[in-house]
Amino acid sequence: MTLFAEMFPGPLGYSLAGRGLEDGLWSLETVDIRDFASDKHRTVDDAPYGGGAGMVMRPDVAAAALAAQKKDAADLAPIFLSPRGRRLDQGRVRELASGPGITLLCGRYEGVDQRAIDASGAEEISLGDFVLSGGEPAAIALIDACLRLRPGIMGGGGSLAEESFDDGLLEYPHYTRPRTWDGRAVPEVLLSGDHEKIRQWRADKAQAITRERRPDLWETWAKGKT
Repeated sequence: MTLFAEMFPGPLGYSLAGRGLEDGLWSLETVDIRDFASDKHRTVDDAPYGGGAGMVMRPDVAAAALAAQKKDAADLAPIFLSPRGRRLDQGRVRELASGPGITLLCGRYEGVDQRAIDASGAEEISLGDFVLSGGEPAAIALIDACLRLRPGIMGGGGSLAEESFDDGLLEYPHYTRPRTWDGRAVPEVLLSGDHEKIRQWRADKAQAITRERRPDLWETWAKGKT
């Protein structure tokens, strides 16, 4: 549900996701929120009570759009993409990807009237501690993250087995040809053919990178190991 339906499928129409869309492995329906406005001007927003900058999406319009989708997909709890929501992580992505689908509400302006969010029981999800101009880029990112885990989209499952966040760590570095580039050589262990040493090197690198760059993840992972 969006005010800018032309933004979809956008990047989702390309590469593996786009091929899966063409092959019918997943589907996307865009809903123009303006279709649920009740006046001839298709007004969807109004000034906020209490004053302040910007405009707020009206509760009657947002609720009507949400209610219409519930009739078609009663088991799909709506998700409102908002910077104040729960921060999205790979665990939640796995849960969403294993379900029947997702219904997304893309906000604009200063947001959506809280009454519509409360009445719909929508889950609020954030991509991170930053603000976008609207929910559409966040929706595209969320859909893409889920699609990668759906059967048939990525092909074999091997490429998903050792990614960042798969077991709570960031991913290890990758190298390919040429063996030496710009005076920088590929680590010798990756050329050794010793699979156990390579596995251990990758595990050590994943732990070191996580400890350095994401101490929050490292602390959670370390507690789990102990």
